[in-house]
Amino acid sequence: MKFNKKLENIKIYEAGKPIELVVREFGIEAKDIVKLASNENPYGCSPKVQKAVIDIVSNMALYPDDSMIKLKSALQKRFDVEGENLIIGSGSDQVIEFIMHAKADCNSKILINSVTFAMYEIYAKHVGAEVIRTDSQEHNLEEFYELYKSEKPDIIFLCTPNNPTGDAIDANEMMAFLEKIDENTLVVVDGAYMEYAAFKEESKKITPRVLVEKFSNVIYLGTFSKAYGLGGMRTGYGISTAPIIKELYKLRPPFNITTLSLEAASIALEDEEFVQNSIASCFSEMKRYEAFATKQKIDIIESYTNFVTLCLNDNKDSAQLANDLLRYGMIVRDLSGYGLNAIRVTVGTPKQNSRFFELTEKLL
Repeated sequence: MKFNKKLENIKIYEAGKPIELVVREFGIEAKDIVKLASNENPYGCSPKVQKAVIDIVSNMALYPDDSMIKLKSALQKRFDVEGENLIIGSGSDQVIEFIMHAKADCNSKILINSVTFAMYEIYAKHVGAEVIRTDSQEHNLEEFYELYKSEKPDIIFLCTPNNPTGDAIDANEMMAFLEKIDENTLVVVDGAYMEYAAFKEESKKITPRVLVEKFSNVIYLGTFSKAYGLGGMRTGYGISTAPIIKELYKLRPPFNITTLSLEAASIALEDEEFVQNSIASCFSEMKRYEAFATKQKIDIIESYTNFVTLCLNDNKDSAQLANDLLRYGMIVRDLSGYGLNAIRVTVGTPKQNSRFFELTEKLL
C-alpha cells in the first residue's frame, strides 16, 4: 500500500513511557513507580477541578459547547484579550498543527532552535516544509536573526521556556527581536511553561496581550498540561490577532475539545492559589537538584520550568542511566535523541525527588 511520501522521513514522537508499560515490562507494582518524565504537575490539579469534573460526568450524551464560551471568557479575563483573539486546541500541539497547515507548504522554511520541542519539526514535515535549525543549544536571538535574514523563513518558533532544556528568553530581548521581523513571517511564541518562568523571574515573563497589541504576525501558545495539572485533559490555546485566529479556525474540527476538558480548564483558571503553591514547591525542590548536580559533578542547565536537564558529561551514558532507572521504577526522559548526553527530570514531590537522588547516586 502506498502512503504520502512526506511521511517517509518523519520520526514518530516518543512520549514519556507510561506507568502501565513499566508495570508490564518490569513487573513493578504501580504504587512503586515514580514518573518524572513528562513534566506533569506532581501535585495533580486543583481539588475544585476534580469536584467540577465529577459533577458534570452525568451529562456526557451531549456534544461539547463548540463556542467554548465558558473557557474563552475565563481566558479573556485572565489575559485581558477579546474572544476573537483566542483559539482552543486539543493541547497546544493541535494549535501548532493548525499554524503549520495555515502558513506553510512544501516551498516553506521553518526556523527553530537546535534543541527544542520535537513537534515543530514533525508538523513541518507533514506539509513538506524545510526545517532550519540554529547551532546554539539555548535560544540565541542574534543567531535567529541572521538565519532569518539569510533563509527568509515563513514561520519562526521561539519556545520560552524551552523544552527540553529549560532556559528562557529575556522578554525585552524578545520584543526587540520581534520588531525586526517582517509582517509576513509568522512568529510562534510557545509559552507552555510560562507560568513557571513568570514566577521565577519577572524579566522572563511574556505577556500575550502586549504581543497582540504590538505585532500583527505573532501568536502566543499556552497549555493547561503543566502548571494547571491537566495533562490528561489535553487543552491548550493560542492568542493572536483576529485575522490570524480567523485563518486558524478554518482548520479547527468541530467539537475538538471534550466537555470534561472545557469544564476542567475553566475551573482551573479560578484556583490561582493552587497553581502558585505548586510552582513555589517546584522551585524550592529544584534547589535540591542543583545541590545534587554539584555533588555528583554533573552540569545542570538553569531552569525556568518544572523540570531540570542534567548533563552527564563523561559520568555515564544518558540512555543507559535512563534504562537503569527504569528497572527501579523511576521514569525520566533520555535526551540522547536530541544530541545531548543528558536526562530531563520533572521536579516531583519531596518524596519522589529523594527517591531519584538515592537511585541516581547509586547508579552513577
